[in-house]
Amino acid sequence: MKKLISIILIFAISIAGLSFATRLLEPKYMSGILEGAMIAEYYEDPTDHNVVFIGDCELYENISPVYLWENFGINSYIRGSAQQLIWQSYYLAEETIKTEKPDMIVFNVLSMKYNEPQNEAYNRMTLDGMKWSKSKIDSINASMTEEENFIEYVFPLLRYHSRWSDLSSEDFKYLYHRDKVSFNGYYMRVDVKAAEDVPEGRPLADYQFGDNAYYYLNKLTELCKENDVELVLVKAPTLYPYWYDEWEQQIVDFAEENDLTYINFLKAQDEIGLDWSKDTYDGGLHLNLAGAEKLSQYFGEILSEDMGVPDRRNEENLQKYWADVINRYEAEIARQEANLEKYGSVHEPE
Repeated sequence: MKKLISIILIFAISIAGLSFATRLLEPKYMSGILEGAMIAEYYEDPTDHNVVFIGDCELYENISPVYLWENFGINSYIRGSAQQLIWQSYYLAEETIKTEKPDMIVFNVLSMKYNEPQNEAYNRMTLDGMKWSKSKIDSINASMTEEENFIEYVFPLLRYHSRWSDLSSEDFKYLYHRDKVSFNGYYMRVDVKAAEDVPEGRPLADYQFGDNAYYYLNKLTELCKENDVELVLVKAPTLYPYWYDEWEQQIVDFAEENDLTYINFLKAQDEIGLDWSKDTYDGGLHLNLAGAEKLSQYFGEILSEDMGVPDRRNEENLQKYWADVINRYEAEIARQEANLEKYGSVHEPE
């Protein structure tokens, strides 16, 4: 009995030690690259969403769910991550539909330009934050580059063991909790860097989207139709990366063939009221807060008036939930504006 107890204790202590080391060494994404923390935040939202946005930075930096709630009563969430590839978007959509059943999924089509796995660092920012499920397993297998190993996703310590020399006070501060870095998936920036001398797109040898990209776009379409979820395709109104006419036509054709709504916000810049000298923080790659709220106003009118997404501002549980999000939203605006005035940057100096 003593030997058995000793073995159990040794086993328990070993597991606890490995768990502690994993938590300590895995990236926290609480400063610098905040995008790595956003996928996990979805699971903390207890509400049911009418609209779920899924895609890359052209969604999570350009649409404000807070604005959609305050002005239209739309309960929405952005399940976005940096360079989110279409198969990752598909498996996030699959997981979302298993978790809840939104009325609509909005997918940004820029990721159609990628047909193969790209980069482990970006993979990690999407995959590490997902809860374990068949959807996560399938997404890992679809996303891994040749240099990656599945076992390192199962046991992150195998991947991050070399971070010992890079540990900082942040790793200890956020050992067992994370602060929220987004606002229902929206990444906020209030600063301004005008879009000037935006490069034209370079000619490509082949403008055709790849078979793998189309395979997952078809799967996403079928998934939504089978579950009675409306799929809406969008192209964000950002100037770079360049969106080619040949790419545009392929999405137009796909939407028509599959009876989907497709909205290219690039073509609606004047209606949206975008001013590229004021509404971007990085020269036209992404919108700042002012630009995101303009786009949210434009899209919110379409969602509520043309697509019938309900106004839920009369629901007490949602009022309480959003009051907290709005307080954080307003506090972050104030923080960034104060930093701009004091330091010339939204970030405090290190």
